[in-house]
Amino acid sequence: MSSRPISSFLSALPFWLSLVLVPLALIATTQGGWTVALMPLYAWALITVLDVISGLNTNNPDPMTPVTDLFWYRLITMIWFPLQFCVIYGTIWYVTRTDHLSTLELIVLFFGIGVISGTIGIVYSHELLHQKNKLERWLGDLLLATVLYSHFRSEHLLVHHIHVGTPRDAVTARYNEGFHRFFLRVLFECPHSAWKAETKMLARRNRGPLHPSNPFWRYAILQICALALAFAIGGWLGLALFLWQAFAAVWQLELTNYVEHYGLTRKYLGEGKYEHVMPRHSWNASHTASNWLMINLQRHSDHHYKPDRRFPLLQTYDEEEAPQLPMGYPAMGWAAMVPPLWRRIMNPKVRAWRKKFYPEIEDWTDYKTGATPLPKGS
Repeated sequence: MSSRPISSFLSALPFWLSLVLVPLALIATTQGGWTVALMPLYAWALITVLDVISGLNTNNPDPMTPVTDLFWYRLITMIWFPLQFCVIYGTIWYVTRTDHLSTLELIVLFFGIGVISGTIGIVYSHELLHQKNKLERWLGDLLLATVLYSHFRSEHLLVHHIHVGTPRDAVTARYNEGFHRFFLRVLFECPHSAWKAETKMLARRNRGPLHPSNPFWRYAILQICALALAFAIGGWLGLALFLWQAFAAVWQLELTNYVEHYGLTRKYLGEGKYEHVMPRHSWNASHTASNWLMINLQRHSDHHYKPDRRFPLLQTYDEEEAPQLPMGYPAMGWAAMVPPLWRRIMNPKVRAWRKKFYPEIEDWTDYKTGATPLPKGS
């Protein structure tokens, strides 16, 4: 890849691995049986195997590359909404008019559809929502509406990026907090956090929380339309299957959030102030195949350091600048599902991170429990 111009289609081609999921969804829907497991097997098992084979990619592209050279990278994120829309609603239409799939097959199939809308769709929406281009931001909103998680836009941009590593950020997983407890916590805390951030912005412009400019109106309309379309196409069964794939997608998003920042906190400086966000405040992973599938999301240290940097230009860091995950997100996600295994792998790494970057902090009790003061003005 590094020997070709970054602007070439062949350089961008590995980031189009997500397209393989579309024919896999078609095969699973029409054939049933064991094929209903093809999508999670591809996205998690095969990609993890490819990570082992391909190793790490530590090459860093020129961060000053103009956006005009990134056409083929941007294109995959911009065509994903129509593809995902067709897969979700086309599958609902088909399975509610045929009877060759058992109940269990339908459950596994639409969990796999959730892999498409979660492992890929939400990751792509994340990239799109960080851009200034209105079309890209709208495509990001549409992708989030298909998983009923539209508030993620507000929470991610107005809370997570500003307050990551502090008690104000719900999705910074605390040390020793198991994923299942974390998942339930963020399902309740994040919508409220997003609403609070938006209404606070409105108040600065002397507008009330129900003002038409509040994006929650847009979120509500888009999500109601998504639900109504599922019901119109597939009735109550179609609606139930739509809700199941949405839940599976959100579960995968929060599993990723859990892995990205587990146990990492910013130093409290006093008077409601925290140190600036640095690469050290996110877990970094340079694993090649999973970064292809998830468009460099695992170069998360640089994403938080430079949030406006498009995914092909994200930099990776060595262990002197950022903590390193031992495996890519798919494998780490499975480990997180077993809290004792997760703690055995990650807790020693968190403790080593503390000694390396913050040897002056002797008592970590408040950091571990999220009891340090809230950031000023939050």
